[in-house]
Amino acid sequence: MTRARDLGIPLAGTPGPLNAITDVPGLTVGFATVIKGDSARTGVTVIHPRGQFNHAPVFAGTFAFNGNGEMTGAAWVEEGGLLEGPIGLTNTHSVGIVRDTIIHWQAAQDSFFQKWSCPVVAETADGWLNDMNGFHVEPEHVLSALDSAKGGSLPEGNIGGGTGMICYEFKGGTGTASCKLPEKLGGWTVGALVQANFGRRHQLTIAGVPVGQHLTEDAPFTNGENPLAEQGSLIVVLATDAPLLPHQLKRIARRATLGMARTGSLGGNGSGDIFLAFSTANSSAGRGDENGLATLQALSNDKIDPLFYASVYATEEAILNAMVSAETMTGKDGITVKALPHEDVMDLLKRYGRG
Repeated sequence: MTRARDLGIPLAGTPGPLNAITDVPGLTVGFATVIKGDSARTGVTVIHPRGQFNHAPVFAGTFAFNGNGEMTGAAWVEEGGLLEGPIGLTNTHSVGIVRDTIIHWQAAQDSFFQKWSCPVVAETADGWLNDMNGFHVEPEHVLSALDSAKGGSLPEGNIGGGTGMICYEFKGGTGTASCKLPEKLGGWTVGALVQANFGRRHQLTIAGVPVGQHLTEDAPFTNGENPLAEQGSLIVVLATDAPLLPHQLKRIARRATLGMARTGSLGGNGSGDIFLAFSTANSSAGRGDENGLATLQALSNDKIDPLFYASVYATEEAILNAMVSAETMTGKDGITVKALPHEDVMDLLKRYGRG
């Protein structure tokens, strides 16, 4: 699998050992990919914040840059500041089955934090390559993703919930990256996992180079022209081991917007750009002693800037990794979406002095 740094794209920040969201200790990710016949090109991605065998909640925050989309459970994250179970990512019309199956799984695991569950499940629309009205994601796919989740290196591109997604009119999908701070700045890690399904071709910017304005061929929506409109959606999940409180994690989630913007998108009316950030620090999050008191750590606000930058850089790189790793796909109605042409991109970066 080829990734953005493998091509030599100059990117900011220092990645962790895996350059993935799984650089945050304990976190696991699972996938189920559904490719059947001519029209099923979809799947589900699951993130266990502390791993599938540790059900303790984590502090979390959300931010909707543009809300033409769905993230179930976000109201309770906003209200209570807690994320209390696995996160699911899938296509727009499969949110319900993923949510319900996660609840069934939690019941079987006896892992409810409260007596009920409000799972976080987010979506982007893969209806160009996938028949969303075919409802191809089934409970067994969700259970497979939940139970097979692991740490270590992760596949990217046409995998899991990102299987049928399109980004800047090239094949998009699932991408991940991480940014690790130096020890003098705390040594914390920020990991990102994205489901990238947004952007028009003319917007695509890589390392500051207007790549999309040159690579105008095979742009299925715009034919490479600039319609002054946006299309598609982006889900970003940011994880960190830095000890942050919910209001600080909401600020981290907002920074995903800047990572998105660094790749060229400005957002639009039709774009569902919804971001979630959580911290695996503070193992007693949401819990307390017999008097309801918990001992917590929290980073002071005047030390948080490096984590803001890390969040931006990890988001940007995860989006590019989704595109670089994705492969050309033919789906519903015989539609083909081309993969990002690696050699052409690097030629352009060299021409602009960035390769």
